[in-house]
Amino acid sequence: MLGMVPEWKGGRMTLSRDVCHDFQGRVDRIPVHGLGLSVDVYSPDLHSLLADLTSRQVLPMYLEVFHATSSALAAVRDQTNLPLPYHGEGLWVTQPGAGNDPLFQEEARMLASNLSLLRSAWSNHECATKHIAGYSFGTYLPPLYTTASADIVAKNINMVQAIFDQSAALPGGGSPLFLLEMPPLTFFVAGTLSIPAYFRCVTEQAACGLVLDVGHLWTVYRYSGAWRTQSLMQFVDDFLREFPVERVVEIHVAGLAVHESLVGEAGIAKSADPNLLPRWTDAHAAPIPSVLFEMLDQILRCGRLEQLRGMALEVDTKPNGLIADELAWFLERYKQVFDQPVLQGSVAGVSSSLPVHARFSTDSGVVSKTESLAEAYEAYAQIVSGRAEPVGPNWMAATACAEDLDWYRTKYLPYEILHWGGDVEAMFPETCRELAGRQIVTDSFVSYWFHRPHPVTRSYDFFDVKIDRFVEFISENASELTLLVQREATELRLAYQAANEASSQSTGVHR
Repeated sequence: MLGMVPEWKGGRMTLSRDVCHDFQGRVDRIPVHGLGLSVDVYSPDLHSLLADLTSRQVLPMYLEVFHATSSALAAVRDQTNLPLPYHGEGLWVTQPGAGNDPLFQEEARMLASNLSLLRSAWSNHECATKHIAGYSFGTYLPPLYTTASADIVAKNINMVQAIFDQSAALPGGGSPLFLLEMPPLTFFVAGTLSIPAYFRCVTEQAACGLVLDVGHLWTVYRYSGAWRTQSLMQFVDDFLREFPVERVVEIHVAGLAVHESLVGEAGIAKSADPNLLPRWTDAHAAPIPSVLFEMLDQILRCGRLEQLRGMALEVDTKPNGLIADELAWFLERYKQVFDQPVLQGSVAGVSSSLPVHARFSTDSGVVSKTESLAEAYEAYAQIVSGRAEPVGPNWMAATACAEDLDWYRTKYLPYEILHWGGDVEAMFPETCRELAGRQIVTDSFVSYWFHRPHPVTRSYDFFDVKIDRFVEFISENASELTLLVQREATELRLAYQAANEASSQSTGVHR
């Protein structure tokens, strides 16, 4: 374990002894899960996927199930005897104010109930959010990498873990462990703390485990600008030297691909510059590139993975045949990773304590006393949505990189709002035809989306948010179409509710 000594960080002293002892006691109760899949209940349909894998005699050792309704999860529990850890959603631990938010606490209690239902050994959550300062996004945005942000994450994790302890007891004793996953970078990084130092700051204050996603690590290499000055191998070595690898409980591997919004753009997949890396982003439906397994091999050689309990391919939205092919190869290549002699050999004689320079990494810049974390996140939302320019220490520090921010603001984000999670013109066909006749382009919906904040009042669902925002957009910009858009919205909501109910009964309908 870590050296149990007080550390002085950012003007305060952190005692990590009790935190490390607490984590060790929790992780010691988790058995090795081995090689598995991180899956969605609905896409692909989990029942058909398991049937296909069984017919090919290619079976995972565990399934990490993504967020779903309680009835759908109960059906999954009835289908298999495999261990079923959980990948949560909608619990935004990066955001300030969670301690006073009844909705956050309700989400945590619902999560605890689902963990009990599945008998999950852990609950994994991205260190990311889809809702910032009242503004909604379709896919994960990373946190501000600052000490103040890490402090809030640790505080929120401790609160959720306490709810697990109270409400999610496991049959063999103890409660599920909260795992925090390093998120992907989608073209940019903001903050004054290096990413590995950020996660060390969190783990000094919270007895959580970590999920290290290899594809996410590649995006850090690409969008932090590290690729311009380091080889990938050197980057991974340097990253692992500072990252709290001894807290890693699970490793993920998933596909990478050029995002749909960028397909056809000059200089994306190919370039005259042989050193320019593709603008890949996290893409679970895509094949896993070989470079990620080269990185995984390097990670497994680092010698500090003494708490590793599972490695999973993330395969939600991927075709069954491709899942089976990748899983068969994965099981064969890494079948000895969890053999006891291999685990012992990987840590023998290796100290878990980090070099002094890594343990004392601190912010390269300090947020002014007048700028709270909430204000910093409000500025973050304005900047990434294109309503403000990237200025200030969070965007100018050596640890930040806004080189490709405009790709997010002008390509990726408009695609999310207009097409991802429900194509607007397909959702509201009659209303959109009427808009076209009035020379009102649906692209103007993108700028409208961010014209004012909207508080979250129910469990986060981007499809629901999109319906709400589009009805408001029409009511304010083409009021004569209000009754029409409200009728289409009602039909959408009823169809969506019916699909969810059908999915819960059969786990065969994609929500």
